[in-house]
Amino acid sequence: MCSQIDRLYVSLKDLVEERKCQLEQQYWLYQLNREVDELEQWIAEREVTASSTELGQDFEHVTVLQDKFTEFTSETGRLGQERVTAVNQMVDELIDYGHADAATIAEWKDAVNEAWADLLELMETRGQMLAASHQLHKFFSDCREVLVHIGDKQQRLPEVRARQDGSTNTSTLQRLMNTFEHDIQLLVGQVRQLQESAAQLRTVYAGEKAEAISIREQEVMQAWKELLISCEECRVQITTATDKLRFFGVVRDQLMWMDSIICQIGTGEKPRDVSSVEVLMNYHQNLKSEVEARQKSMQQCIEMGKTLLAARNPASEEIKEKLEKVLSKQRELTEKWDKHWEELQHMLEVHQFAQEAMVAEAWLTAQEPFLSSKELGASVDEVEQLIRRHEAFRKAAATWEERFSSLRRLTTVSQWGEIQLSPTPSHCRSVGRDSAFSDTLPQWVSGENRPRARDRPKPRRRPRPKEGMVVETRRSRSAPAQSSPTAPQPPTHTAQHEGFLFRKLDIESQKKSSNSRSWVNLYCVLTKGELAFYKDSKNTTTSYNNEPIINLSSCSCDITNGYKKKKNVFTLKYEKKSQNYLIKFPGKDDLKAWITSINTSICEHEEMAKWGQSHPTTSSTDEGTRRDGSRAGASERGERSDRADRGSERSDKGEKPEKKTGKKK
Repeated sequence: MCSQIDRLYVSLKDLVEERKCQLEQQYWLYQLNREVDELEQWIAEREVTASSTELGQDFEHVTVLQDKFTEFTSETGRLGQERVTAVNQMVDELIDYGHADAATIAEWKDAVNEAWADLLELMETRGQMLAASHQLHKFFSDCREVLVHIGDKQQRLPEVRARQDGSTNTSTLQRLMNTFEHDIQLLVGQVRQLQESAAQLRTVYAGEKAEAISIREQEVMQAWKELLISCEECRVQITTATDKLRFFGVVRDQLMWMDSIICQIGTGEKPRDVSSVEVLMNYHQNLKSEVEARQKSMQQCIEMGKTLLAARNPASEEIKEKLEKVLSKQRELTEKWDKHWEELQHMLEVHQFAQEAMVAEAWLTAQEPFLSSKELGASVDEVEQLIRRHEAFRKAAATWEERFSSLRRLTTVSQWGEIQLSPTPSHCRSVGRDSAFSDTLPQWVSGENRPRARDRPKPRRRPRPKEGMVVETRRSRSAPAQSSPTAPQPPTHTAQHEGFLFRKLDIESQKKSSNSRSWVNLYCVLTKGELAFYKDSKNTTTSYNNEPIINLSSCSCDITNGYKKKKNVFTLKYEKKSQNYLIKFPGKDDLKAWITSINTSICEHEEMAKWGQSHPTTSSTDEGTRRDGSRAGASERGERSDRADRGSERSDKGEKPEKKTGKKK
């Protein structure tokens, strides 16, 4: 009985254990079934999003869709992979455990993996479609952006053209154009990128979209070509304007330089002797050297103008006018230089003639006592001695014949010299003396020793006489009225100026009151070589603070005083009282006008002082001339004016010269 019970109990336990295994397998089967159903439902939901055909309306929309889908893909891939892995692991465990429904479980596994693979494929396809749509809409957006930039540049071109018509200099124009072209170069890369994108998109799309891509590309390229053409035209215009402005600047510099050279020609002090003429000639040659050194730049300026005219510059009329002005000024400079050089050569010959005339006059004066002597000798020895002296004189006269022949030649130079040297009495006496003795000298020299006209020497540069010889001849004689028809007039003051200015004492080396340290507005009058300061223009009878009127003969004008505190200031140095005045003018033109007037007045003082030194006894000389003329005949004064002078000198010693001297036959 007990054994039967044991058998039954064991059998019951087996049944219970079998039932337990069946229940557990069924439990895990249901658990797997639920997981598979949930996963398949989740995959189905994700497939709806992954299979969407919405690609966006524009670049911004597709960008938003792409960002959302990227986030969706990341989340789906992460969660889906975890759940699929968990289901596969559960299926593998159940199959390995020997589940009774292993075949069904394997089918569920295959279905889940297939659904997951389809979802991944859908997501990949959706991503590619969104990427393509993003590229297309980005192309359209880039086209619009490039067109906006091109339109922007087109709008800036009129501004650039307007700047070139204004007063902008060449460097500003070039910098403006370079900046503009640099901005355009930035668009070159964008245009090329658009061309590459269009070519790539045409391989992907067809139909309407491909046509839209081509239309947008053509719009961009057409606008780009128009911009390049406009830019090239503007660059040509700016280059033309730059060349014109550069040419005008060069012309302005050349004209200013030529004007300065023209002003320097012939503006020096009138020469009084050969050395001063030679100094002027050297200075004139230095100007010529400066002109020749500038010739290359001058030629470049002319060639630049011709090149611009040949290139048909829009400003051809202005360029032609400037070029003609340069050529005209160049001709004027050359003609003035040549004319003044010819005048200097004439002046040199005239002064050389005057020097040689003075030397000849001195020699004639030294020989005159011998010729006018009445001594014939009291014995044979004395007569022979006189004959030898006379022969020696004839030989000496023969050596002087060539010099007198050159002095007798009448040329345009001598005629010009008579006009230039008329104020100088000594020169007139030299010419008169030579003409007076021209009739007697050929009789002293034998005809065999006189050179014929064709053998006479040509005009040459005569050597300067020794200083002692010239000084010896500068004796005070009375000149006849016939040799100088018009008496030279003494220089007078011509400079006049008046106006308001500011004055201040220069007290760096003097101790003055504080009132003298400030600028005072005064009315200044320059007349007759004197400078006076008044309180205003109405009260010109009493000077300012009863100051004495300044005589400019004791003054000097210094415009390089180094005064930097104010502009348009120069220093007037009053040497008589050791005072310096700082004088300030309202403008630069007033400064130049006053400096010119003051310097002119100072020069007039110097000329008057020189005149007084060179003509100390003019009135007495004229009086002596009139006395001598009253004693001599009119024809005798014309031929023997200097002999009459010496006759009057000898009359003071008790000797009476002969009034008439017969010619030797």
